[in-house]
Amino acid sequence: QVQLVESGGGLVQTGGSLRLSCAASGRSFRSNAMGWFRRTLGKERDFVAAISWGGGSTAYADSVKGRFTISRDNAKNTVYLQMNSLKPEDTAVYYCAASQLRGVYASSLRYNNWGQGTQVTVSS
Repeated sequence: QVQLVESGGGLVQTGGSLRLSCAASGRSFRSNAMGWFRRTLGKERDFVAAISWGGGSTAYADSVKGRFTISRDNAKNTVYLQMNSLKPEDTAVYYCAASQLRGVYASSLRYNNWGQGTQVTVSS
């Protein structure tokens, strides 16, 4: 079982940047694919980015391509989401997720463990 704790959310102006971190506990982190999702009020949880277990493969939602970058440091049991050129529509609660699989997955059904989320608010 992997436990996940997100941090790095906050309030930022349009065009600004934030870096989210997700610290994982558990020995299996290095074999877990990881993902970031986000949820806005009244909506489903949407895929943002994913990274394979070794970090060699990544995937992004079209809405964030070219602005967000997912990365991982297996030595630190941490996955990151660098968010640049933020827009008001990026405002959401961002969740980190771990999969027992090793590839890149956009479906939330592929993930078994979830963090509590961190709020990101982008002001216009």
